[in-house]
Amino acid sequence: MVVGLVVEKRHSRPWIVSDELWSLIEPLLPKPGPKLVEGRPRIPDRQALCGILFVLHTGIQWEYLPQELGFGSGMTCWRRLAAWNEAGVWDELHLALLRKLRAAKKLDWSRAVIDSSHVRAARRGPKAAPARSTAHGRAASTTSSPTARASRSRCP
Repeated sequence: MVVGLVVEKRHSRPWIVSDELWSLIEPLLPKPGPKLVEGRPRIPDRQALCGILFVLHTGIQWEYLPQELGFGSGMTCWRRLAAWNEAGVWDELHLALLRKLRAAKKLDWSRAVIDSSHVRAARRGPKAAPARSTAHGRAASTTSSPTARASRSRCP
């Protein structure tokens, strides 16, 4: 059934989150802070997630997310995605799904592949000191010359 979590009804509306998948995602989401200003009510997280999946599935731009779908504005969904990414929700969801698959004996590591685009790079390495020049004086320019013969900018 775990495999069915993601591909269930894939052909119809893959941006709709099943109850089973939502039960895994919801506990991982950060709690929203208090509202500082009056305005529109906050879009529920599940609806925002459906909006995020709709944009990612269709490839439309965030600002063109149709309001009629009830997912909130594209900017709301984009901000929610950024906040959840910052909170590490996707890494935690990945681990939760792996645990569930492992418990169901559905993992086959004999065909595993690691893609370098999915391996997190170090944030920053040690800062290198600027390289010092070994020559005295100014280096020759490779784009211009003070001589009339070598300069392309001067007319004969």
